[in-house]
Amino acid sequence: MTLEEAQQRVDTWIDEVGVRYFSELTNLAQLVEEVGEVARVISRQYGDQSFKESDRDVELADELADVLFVVICLANQTGVNLTEALERSLTKKSERDRERHQQNPKLAGETDDERR
Repeated sequence: MTLEEAQQRVDTWIDEVGVRYFSELTNLAQLVEEVGEVARVISRQYGDQSFKESDRDVELADELADVLFVVICLANQTGVNLTEALERSLTKKSERDRERHQQNPKLAGETDDERR
């Protein structure tokens, strides 16, 4: 599914199931809440915290999808085309950071797989 298709599917879901979009401020609060749920999973799965019994069946993929859903809602209701916005962001990062990360000694050495 492309970002454009995702934006359309969320918009259709809102029309057919969700009644209407929450206000932008409510969706911002929802986004913060969902990001907090991602943080909870990551801190337990990859960090030092242990899982609570109620957290054991929570999937990172599901929590990330919830974040994406709210981001898409915010984009839709504010007229942002996420495909175009992401393309601009990648161009900006590529130009600004073309050599920065390559020359960062903190990033040299072990890979993500080796850290795990």
